[in-house]
Amino acid sequence: MTTSTQPGVTQIARTGYSRLDIPAEPDLVRLRREVGARLHAAMAEQGVDALVLLGNSNVMYATGISWPLADAGLSHVERPVAVVLADDAHPHLFLPFREGAAMESGLPDDHLHGAVYLEFEEGVGEFAKILAGLVPAGATIGVDELTGAMRRAGSALFPSAPVDAAAVVGAAKLVKTIDQIACIRRACQITEQAVGEIQQSLTPGARQIDLSAQFVRRTFELGATTNMFDSIWQVMPASRAEGTWTTTGDLALPLLTTEREVAQGDVLWTDVSIAYHGYCSDHGRTWIVGQDPTPAQQQQFDKWRAIVDAVLAVTKAGATCGDLGRAATAAAGGRKPWLPHFYLGHGIGTSAAEMPMIGTDLGQEWDDTFVFPAGMLLVFEPVVWEDGTGGYRGEEIVVVTESGWMPLTAYPYDPYEVPSGS
Repeated sequence: MTTSTQPGVTQIARTGYSRLDIPAEPDLVRLRREVGARLHAAMAEQGVDALVLLGNSNVMYATGISWPLADAGLSHVERPVAVVLADDAHPHLFLPFREGAAMESGLPDDHLHGAVYLEFEEGVGEFAKILAGLVPAGATIGVDELTGAMRRAGSALFPSAPVDAAAVVGAAKLVKTIDQIACIRRACQITEQAVGEIQQSLTPGARQIDLSAQFVRRTFELGATTNMFDSIWQVMPASRAEGTWTTTGDLALPLLTTEREVAQGDVLWTDVSIAYHGYCSDHGRTWIVGQDPTPAQQQQFDKWRAIVDAVLAVTKAGATCGDLGRAATAAAGGRKPWLPHFYLGHGIGTSAAEMPMIGTDLGQEWDDTFVFPAGMLLVFEPVVWEDGTGGYRGEEIVVVTESGWMPLTAYPYDPYEVPSGS
């Protein structure tokens, strides 16, 4: 069956999935409280007394802030740093500026601090003094990133070698609270409204960078708090031979957005992401500029839909990454339907792509032993490619439930046709 969300736009309403009672807006106080409890539980289970977090997505997760630089700030010297203590309900947050982000965190004033500059020896030296006053001697400390200056400081910063914080944060992040899901769904709604307006106005001669500008402007007007990465409006070659050379011998994605003007008949693979209160959307579709798909292109979309449906048929709590990979491969005729340098699917949260990653070089054994819990979110992004067509790629986001899954994505597949009754 089909449903309509706006005039002239048709979306798919698949049957057979589970439903959750997701609030229209998140309760941010409850979100921070429940996330803190999960993070502390993971620390206790793994015997970690303190976490020092530099990664933007991890800091956002632990503190509840919305950091506007997101991926663009990964190598920036002015970025937030969090220290999470096992015996303290509130994390300590070090910020280069406090407007907006600090207010949103709800942290006590004595847990909000000025910037620390961990790319420099002087900054690490000052941070070592602060850390010594917060973390008891002999504590086990987890760290998610180490700058060069932090490595050079050695025991002056960490008397005992730190452990990898990824195992702790990853375990806590895996299952989403209902308010985290509400944030992600709202991020998806903002993204889809903005993308819909861009698609309706897309004509030959439009520049890729202008599409990006329109997208960022409109999403912030609609309530986005962060633009997660540079938007992708990639013109796909008709054949691999005509495309950018890659070490895998396959398609290149993503390529940088430029001032290139799109032309009649161009096949665009789109990929955009924003965040709402720190939680991401991840949106991808395939567009054809100024014309309808050829029969061959429509057949590719039909095959992509069949692959997604085969994956959804086995998606539920208790399934594994391996189960989904095998279902997708079988539906694609025995060939893995995803780019070799990417994945069939991945998680989503304070990062647009986080664990688990399905079908990567982590290997089949890893895929077969990663069991899905209820409340985990997955983004599926298979690719169907045949030379001469430009291919088809799209993304769908679902919540894993005990009996199946629930969709968070509601964007149509125009200009590709969906048979009546799907």
